[in-house]
Amino acid sequence: MRTSVGAEGNAGGAVRFDLPEIDDFTRPYWDAAAAGRLLLRRCGDCGRAHHYPREFCPFCWAGEDRVVWEAASGRATLYTWSVVHRNDLPPFGTRVPYVAAVVDLAEGPRMMTEVVDCPEGELRIGMDLEVCFREEGAGAGVGAGAGVGVWVAVFRP
Repeated sequence: MRTSVGAEGNAGGAVRFDLPEIDDFTRPYWDAAAAGRLLLRRCGDCGRAHHYPREFCPFCWAGEDRVVWEAASGRATLYTWSVVHRNDLPPFGTRVPYVAAVVDLAEGPRMMTEVVDCPEGELRIGMDLEVCFREEGAGAGVGAGAGVGVWVAVFRP
């Protein structure tokens, strides 16, 4: 599901440290995110899925010819979190407080992310979450073309 969750612009033209450098290998991941889909990589030798995307399997070291992209279900459970009340790096300072989190994807991998649309008092380890996507960097000349942002995976109950 692609939604514009709390999208902020690049106020004041500040340098952004949170935007990825998209290359030929990671482009399928970012293109899928822009379409509202989360991709993982799965090894054809050991069968394990991993995230963040790598060209090889981090478990059995199978090469790039044995590891393929696959669509994730978008379901996850909350493993841990921290409410961030101060962050001086752009654009995080405009978002505080926010919930930095680690989630366990239904397919197995653990992923760093942000939990949105949930009061911090309602957060519970093991709570069910679903992926949604937030556009970042629109107008900053990132992504497929000028004025196009990068869609990043965040999670909500």
